[in-house]
Amino acid sequence: QVQLVESGGGLVQPGESLRLSCAASGSIFSSSIMGWHRQAPGNQRELVASITSGGNTNYLDSVKGRFTISRDNFKNTLYLQMNSLKPEDTAVYYCRMTSSWGKAYWGQGTQVTVSS
Repeated sequence: QVQLVESGGGLVQPGESLRLSCAASGSIFSSSIMGWHRQAPGNQRELVASITSGGNTNYLDSVKGRFTISRDNFKNTLYLQMNSLKPEDTAVYYCRMTSSWGKAYWGQGTQVTVSS
């Protein structure tokens, strides 16, 4: 049974930082591709960043240089360090796990609001 629990969201001003965490239960975290997605009101959910089991990363163009995805396979935890936040980063952020056989699991989401 896999469960993903996000935390770390909140309300910040433009230019500030937040660190999101996603704690995973189960035993497949280290072999899974992990990702952060976000969905703003009226928009489709989009992939923000992903990281493979080997540590290769990929980012949405608009967050490159500002966001950093990382993982701790000993703690079964995924992170997203978000710096220089902009109002357009406001969204619900979701953690996603894709197992080695292709099954996807989602967290419940955490709200990030960037506003002055």
